[in-house]
Amino acid sequence: MNSDGVAFLRADVERFCAEIGDLAPALRLRLLAELGVMLDEVTSVAMASAAEGWGLRRIGRSAGVSHEQVRRTLATTAVTAAAVEQ
Repeated sequence: MNSDGVAFLRADVERFCAEIGDLAPALRLRLLAELGVMLDEVTSVAMASAAEGWGLRRIGRSAGVSHEQVRRTLATTAVTAAAVEQ
């Protein structure tokens, strides 16, 4: 991801944190859980693309990240999924 993309994401995360900072803890947890679900959906799309034979570089180009970031994300997701199944 280029530096402009990283800066945009950082600003967006800072905005999100500022918005939820004054909320009740239960509401903050709910919003963070919803964010986690959205991130899982994005990861699922990457995993499905890999299962369909897309290479890491192709997934990375489509997602705007490096193939190495895709590899790490998929590896982390696979380890987490395996831990949940046990």
